Amino acid sequence: MICISYMEKPVRILIDLSEQQLRDLERASTREKLSRAAVIRKAIAAYLGTQSHADADQAFGLWREENVDGLDYQDRLRAEW
Repeated sequence: MICISYMEKPVRILIDLSEQQLRDLERASTREKLSRAAVIRKAIAAYLGTQSHADADQAFGLWREENVDGLDYQDRLRAEW
């Protein structure tokens, strides 16, 4: 589910689109019965939502090849304090 927050004050930006992108955006806007700006905000929210998960996916399993007990490692790090 995509959550779009409108609590913050909107900021205007300028973007360049190709003619084809503009036509596609207009069709999406008509189909979804939303303004072009709303379609763009929705697309940005969806894109950014996938990017936050991408970082977590890259980190998952980083230590799988290491033969280290997690609790021992944590204790060693804390002993340095």
